[in-house]
Amino acid sequence: MKDDTDITYRPFETIEAGRGSRWLVTCDHATNIVPASVNGGDLGLPAEDMARHIAWDPGAAGVARRLAERLDAPLTMTRFSRLVIDPNRGEDDPTLVMRLYDGSVIPANRAVGAAEIERRLDAFWRPYDAELDRLAKRRADTVFVSIHSFTPRLNGRGDRPWQIGVLHGADDRFARPLLARLRREPDLCVGENEPYGGHLPGDAVDRHAIANGLPNVLIELRNDVIASEEDQIAWADRLAPILREVLAETGL
Repeated sequence: MKDDTDITYRPFETIEAGRGSRWLVTCDHATNIVPASVNGGDLGLPAEDMARHIAWDPGAAGVARRLAERLDAPLTMTRFSRLVIDPNRGEDDPTLVMRLYDGSVIPANRAVGAAEIERRLDAFWRPYDAELDRLAKRRADTVFVSIHSFTPRLNGRGDRPWQIGVLHGADDRFARPLLARLRREPDLCVGENEPYGGHLPGDAVDRHAIANGLPNVLIELRNDVIASEEDQIAWADRLAPILREVLAETGL
């Protein structure tokens, strides 16, 4: 998706006014926008690839918006594709700018050099990172909830059965009780650190929640179960009371 509003372009969107709860909701891969300052707004991929999970997390932004409303939580989301630069990677991560992803070569990234990566860091990654830092530190008791989505299957791989995955690293104070609560839902297949491992050194949760000692969880939803606006609303309506219940029970 090409962004045609570069005059007023900002690399993130934050909704905060009037929301005073201790929750913070984030969405690192909210959009597939390629800003005009990056190769003229075109990474060289066909539209069908830009619509896939390789460019963003389909459905995640819709869930994050509704969940933040229900939790009275500030929300911040990216306004650039993960293929431009991935805000859920550390600055020194070799997958910060992907050249090949799930079978698709990204033409505008194939020969990307250090100077261009540094420019993208300054233009996109660092402003969003600074906003995460500001919001995570606005209260000492912030609870950090990161919303992502995953594809039902990668090319050449098997089906992924989980509708929802709860990801965590060593700090599982909130995530493990949430896992237990979700597993009491009879219609859900719940993954622990599925379909991905929960701790990636230097990722957004590591930088802004774990580093600050904040209770945290990264929630992955299979993107076919949040494909429509109605699905996104239903999941937000379902998750909000469960998150509140778990926080109250843990006493964090």
